[in-house]
Amino acid sequence: MQEQWDLVAAYPAQLRSFVPVFTKFTDSAFPTDEPTDKGLRVALRYEVGRFFASLERLRQATNRRDLDDAYVAFADMSLHFDRYMQVGGLYTYYDDIVSNEKYFKGIKPSSLVYSDPRKDPPDVRDLIILVKGPDMGRTGIMIGKYSDGSNNVSVKLDRFKGMRPIRVVPKAWAAKRLGEQDPDDVFLIPRKGGSENKKQV
Repeated sequence: MQEQWDLVAAYPAQLRSFVPVFTKFTDSAFPTDEPTDKGLRVALRYEVGRFFASLERLRQATNRRDLDDAYVAFADMSLHFDRYMQVGGLYTYYDDIVSNEKYFKGIKPSSLVYSDPRKDPPDVRDLIILVKGPDMGRTGIMIGKYSDGSNNVSVKLDRFKGMRPIRVVPKAWAAKRLGEQDPDDVFLIPRKGGSENKKQV
């Protein structure tokens, strides 16, 4: 794996320049003193605050060349940006399915092909499938492992209708996919020359 710290180091300053954009949308989309608008402004500002706190964590982890902490910071940035988009109604599609588990009733667990999470747990950057929980059966990539004692991991699900939601789930719910897989574009940074000329970080 190549660690392109010089590329990552440029991102915090660039992303901070979006503060006025977040502020403008929050205040203009929900401008009234109605309880609903007030509540949404509070929720959106909270997610923006958590996003930029995670961005600062990424900056510090990059300065220290701390890969594990950089992964967690990136995972939290992704999570809070995803929540901002959901709360603000900015996604073009809303998934109203509460849980996928009902679709797997009566189906043998062996129908999902994956490595035993206890013997061969996935790591950051591994392609995974969720084997329990409301998103059971969905695939994605692990983007962060939390060391706060929660035993949770952060997963970016595969693209569906143009969106890739973020989920924080118990580690036991995420299993490594088996067989040959197409590479995920999460950890690829476009370089000059277009989308086909990308470099791993």
